[in-house]
Amino acid sequence: MDIPVSDLAKMIDHSLLAPTLTRDDLESGCRLAVDYDVASVCILPHYLKRCAEILKGSTVKASTTIGFPHGGHTPATKLAETKQALADGGEELDMVVNISRVLSGDWDYVRKDLQAVVDAAHGAGQKVKVIFENCYLQDEHKIRLCQICGELGADWVKTSTGFGASGATLEDLALMRKHSPPKVQVKAAGGVRDLDMLLKVRALGVTRVGARSTKDILDEAARRFSARL
Repeated sequence: MDIPVSDLAKMIDHSLLAPTLTRDDLESGCRLAVDYDVASVCILPHYLKRCAEILKGSTVKASTTIGFPHGGHTPATKLAETKQALADGGEELDMVVNISRVLSGDWDYVRKDLQAVVDAAHGAGQKVKVIFENCYLQDEHKIRLCQICGELGADWVKTSTGFGASGATLEDLALMRKHSPPKVQVKAAGGVRDLDMLLKVRALGVTRVGARSTKDILDEAARRFSARL
């Protein structure tokens, strides 16, 4: 079945998070995102304000990371990052859980850490994606995180940062969709590098993916489905 390329584009958070990206790389990446009308640009925090300026007037959201990439920041630091991101025009915030506390079973700490960011973002009318970094977790951790995110009203649960030992797997995505309430969406990150994988995760109920190969994916979709962006 043909799928409108515009629908696929609106699944993609164009990732501009590599630490080696130059100012020119960041500028051109934001403009590519506008040209392809993707869902969002997820960009290094120091360039978020400029990103929001470039995206103004488009339907592409400005997004950035919180507690990235290891999640070990204190809750106060994550909250400060959140407030700065919101002030800089962030509309979607991708927050990393405290992996150490998850593995320790310190669920009260994990919940409070997440709640502070979710409440601050929602209070400003913006959204949060909670990154689990599944490569370090057991299924029991992933399931509990899905439950907590549902209880707190997080907007997405997300597999990975893209900088861990591995990224999204179909098995993890199915698990997260199964154990998250319908109101919580699922995002795949790390490993969605081509159209075939995008279609596979879409079939599992995934609504967002983080991708660096946005142009290649959507150009292939346009060729395959004979559709225009």
